[in-house]
Amino acid sequence: MKISLKYLYFVSLMLLMGACSDDDGVEIDEEKPTITVNYTGGFPQGCALLTRGETYNFKAMVTDNSALAAYSIDIHHNFDHHTHDDQVTECSLDDVKQATNPLIFVENYTIEGGLVSYEINVPITIPSDVEIGDYHCSYSVTDETGWQSRTSIDIKIIE
Repeated sequence: MKISLKYLYFVSLMLLMGACSDDDGVEIDEEKPTITVNYTGGFPQGCALLTRGETYNFKAMVTDNSALAAYSIDIHHNFDHHTHDDQVTECSLDDVKQATNPLIFVENYTIEGGLVSYEINVPITIPSDVEIGDYHCSYSVTDETGWQSRTSIDIKIIE
């Protein structure tokens, strides 16, 4: 009886291990989506000057190898001169200051239809009463499997 129980446990273990195969025909997405504003029409470019009271079309091209799901735009002040790890353009900065009435814009959007390429095109009006100075415009994109990419651009709001 002991031998047959050991044999039964051994056979069960082998069957269980065989059932846990990685190769079930499903391809695993291991690529992050991409974001770029470095094309004709991409906006804002590094060190762009945005005038209070004006409306601008914020444009970026996002792509993925499988399917895009969502994106966000985040505009926030840089009065403390913080940086983001993907910034490549260095702009002249105003003096460090405390924020009193900064622009804060954070919006999330869905990309429907399983697209692999999409141009973000969002009109944003810079309120006429926001504080002038240094800002960041950050784009984020997520694909359907959860991979995310971000990019951040230095901008300046002026009179």
